[in-house]
Amino acid sequence: MIHRQLDTLAVRAALQRHPIVALLGPRQSGKTTLARQFVAADSLNYFDLEDPASLARLTEPATALRPLRGLVVIDEIQRRPELFPLLRVLADRRPLPARFLILGSASPELLKQSSESLAGRLETLPLEGFRLADLGAAAQARHWLRGGFPRSFTARGEADSVAWRQQFLQTFLERDMPQFGVTIPATALRRFWNMVAHYHGQTWNAAELARALAINESTVRRYLDLMTGVLMFRQLPPWFENLGKRQVKAPKVYVRDSGLLHALLGITTRRALEHHPKVGASWEGYAVEEIVKARGTDEIYYWGTHTGAELDLLLLQRGRRIGVECKRMDAPTLTPSMRTALADLKLDELAVVYPGQRRYTLAKRVEVVPLAEFVGAT
Repeated sequence: MIHRQLDTLAVRAALQRHPIVALLGPRQSGKTTLARQFVAADSLNYFDLEDPASLARLTEPATALRPLRGLVVIDEIQRRPELFPLLRVLADRRPLPARFLILGSASPELLKQSSESLAGRLETLPLEGFRLADLGAAAQARHWLRGGFPRSFTARGEADSVAWRQQFLQTFLERDMPQFGVTIPATALRRFWNMVAHYHGQTWNAAELARALAINESTVRRYLDLMTGVLMFRQLPPWFENLGKRQVKAPKVYVRDSGLLHALLGITTRRALEHHPKVGASWEGYAVEEIVKARGTDEIYYWGTHTGAELDLLLLQRGRRIGVECKRMDAPTLTPSMRTALADLKLDELAVVYPGQRRYTLAKRVEVVPLAEFVGAT
């Protein structure tokens, strides 16, 4: 089993800070496996709400949960939203006899219920699949091609991995989305998902997508927010300030898991990926996602101007401005766009992240850094 050290440490730290921690992510992202490192599946403190035995134990929820001590895990919490008010009462006990780790799919409705019922008592952690930092630098090529979903990454061969991802896409749209209360037809969402895959890494253009799908812009926006809410897409916000230049103010959109992106684009092998016209955008999105996971900050943006200058990532950390450019090439060089970003944004440093293995200096405050090193993979 691949040990998810960073996610495990994040859960432990969150449980020290709050009485309730929500581990949210799509189906098959490894939530249950991670939770069972804290509480055994056969423990009285473990409830799986897809298991009839656990449901029977929760016929009288207060009677079942109030006497428990230590850490209590409730899996598939979205199936019993009426538990949230009870969890609020249990989290307010002093002294606190039990803490709760709740697992669920990252649906907008679940987040709304939890934020309203458990405000100030709950910390939410996303779980989206294996991190490169947990897998190690040697796994980078495989991780990029197959993505981070455990069953896709650990499949015996490429054909098995692709088959799993295709089945996941179908099941997610046909079974999981309706469970979130989504009434949009699966075929419509699949067309939208395919379209966004081809726009992966580009600035959001609602009008263009609306024309391509023959729907209105507000519907396209609703689809985008919906797929962002269930952790399938990432909307990277723009950074803009008074620079005397026209700056881009629309988000960039990515399919978060590179393996799902490749399945949507029909990419099945490493060779096919290397020769695909979206290979550069795929690498950018993969690097962006791993950096966001590793840095664990909300203060992350991209920057661009209408004259063509751009920066893939701007990280604001402890009063410092760190720029990141993601380049899929053997030996990146300094570009005019990098110089503009350094000057206009007053960057403290600029890292040019690439898939190679050697670190070197390009200019003052500009370093070329292997992605694996940048995200802490050994």
